[in-house]
Amino acid sequence: MSNKRVSAIRNKLMELNLDGLLIGSAVNRRYVSGFTGSAGMVLLTAADGWLVTDFRYGTQAAQQARGFTVIEHGIRAIDTIAELAAAAGIKRLGFEQDHVVFGEYANWQQSLSGLELVPTSSIVEQIRMFKDEDELAVMREAAALADETFSHILAYIKPGVRERDIALEMEMFMRSRGATSSSFETIVASGERSALPHGVASDRIIGSDEFVKLDFGAYMNGYCSDLTRTVVVGSPSDRHREIYDIVLEAQLTTLSGIKPGMTGREADALARDVITRYGYGDRFGHGTGHGLGMEIHEAPRLSKTGDIVLQPGMTVTVEPGIYLPGFGGVRIEDDIVITESGISLLTASSKELQRI
Repeated sequence: MSNKRVSAIRNKLMELNLDGLLIGSAVNRRYVSGFTGSAGMVLLTAADGWLVTDFRYGTQAAQQARGFTVIEHGIRAIDTIAELAAAAGIKRLGFEQDHVVFGEYANWQQSLSGLELVPTSSIVEQIRMFKDEDELAVMREAAALADETFSHILAYIKPGVRERDIALEMEMFMRSRGATSSSFETIVASGERSALPHGVASDRIIGSDEFVKLDFGAYMNGYCSDLTRTVVVGSPSDRHREIYDIVLEAQLTTLSGIKPGMTGREADALARDVITRYGYGDRFGHGTGHGLGMEIHEAPRLSKTGDIVLQPGMTVTVEPGIYLPGFGGVRIEDDIVITESGISLLTASSKELQRI
């Protein structure tokens, strides 16, 4: 099986003295095998790889999971896993502890009583942090569609329109141009609601002389984009301009300063220090960014607790914000990839304060 991802996992199994790894996470299963179905488990050993799924996906799995032996299980998938593990001589079997509920684990203990179940954490996720050129090509496509969506929606934002209608138009636009779905529930937050960091679209009617914050992304071919822009409907006040300019300065400072070899904590400080210097540090309560890829939130994190060292091939967001309850809030976000010398932007929408 000539699969670089599988080879990397096998190297990790050797380090951990494991005979095999059971992968049940849907995202990790797809990453390792290419299988996009909703049910199944991957069992990997040093020599073999099986994709165990049910009758519904037998044909699909055989087409997608190249290099894997596809097994259709009976009533319970774990019984088939037990048979394969016994035949392969597995004694120590790793499993993804972060993706297994206790009841499932208890059932596994009974069915796999002849071997040692070893909890593991983030084996596949650590490999997923580094995107190859094929992955980056898809992410650039998803980012470009997010940029197109922002340009498209500006003509629809006006006083008297519901936030939900703006979000619906954005999602329809993305899907009509190849997106499987939006990356997450689209955020359209206007007026005082723009002070809600994750204020998903509501029935609120957009008014005049207020912020509208748009946070959205396109999910394409298994990968996400994530873009935030904040605009003003009508005329911005001095207070609107003040907090917008501070957030923009924080974001641009981070984009110019972030580089490989820096920890997520150090990258977070680039933005946080700017906002704190202007007296709004207590109104910036989330991290500066997060990893992005097959999931909307992945490692590494750009936050006060981010201890992972940024390295070439990692993709992250940069999204500082200021949120003032009762008035409104601003967030500006781009997607970037860490390079050998610095960064490369994936998103490209204008960040000038747009007046609508």
